[in-house]
Amino acid sequence: MKRLLRLKAVQELLSRLIAAYVDLVTATLRWRYENRQSVDAVMIGSHGALGFFWHGRIAQAMACRPLLADKPRRVMISLSRDGEFIALAAERLGVPTIRGSAGKNDGSLVKGGATAFRRAVDRARAGEVVLLTPDGPRGPREVMPMGPIRLAQATDCPVFLMGLAARPTLLLGGWDAGRVPLPFARAALVVAGPLGVPAHAEEAELQTLRGEWQARMRAAQARAEALL
Repeated sequence: MKRLLRLKAVQELLSRLIAAYVDLVTATLRWRYENRQSVDAVMIGSHGALGFFWHGRIAQAMACRPLLADKPRRVMISLSRDGEFIALAAERLGVPTIRGSAGKNDGSLVKGGATAFRRAVDRARAGEVVLLTPDGPRGPREVMPMGPIRLAQATDCPVFLMGLAARPTLLLGGWDAGRVPLPFARAALVVAGPLGVPAHAEEAELQTLRGEWQARMRAAQARAEALL
């Protein structure tokens, strides 16, 4: 099955189906928001931003595109073959991709990470929104590694931590307990931020921020679930 899913023709078909489904869900979800005004204020400005959400909520995050208004955006997606059809779907939905990962739990870079890191910094400094899943591409689930913290420090842009929930959903399973909203579902978005990392923060302070952001992001996710 994995070999079949990694065939280019199959991934192309999957990307078309995913994009069509996300468009349907985007048009029918019934949203509740908390702290959306902080996001809206950045979307109308010229400064870039970073948006973090957990890997298991990728499908719902795609349905949040209208919140970005006309703001240029990018999404960071791993270079793994399994991420190929997700990247293709994102491109079809009008969200250009940065292929690679922000880094591992120990702060080191993974395959393509150095290039992806530099591109993310450049795009955010140029005024774009860069979206990524801190616990992707392989987990552990809902764990914040050091890579996104270092990225936030390098960009000097506001950071938003997002909790996303919907009911009813289709449970995909897997390491990230991925969920896909069903059409006409109720949905919630809870935003923590804007946050930032001091430009001259030392390693100990960065480690403290990593723990704090992880806790706040988990809390945002729990709050979004509670709203439904």
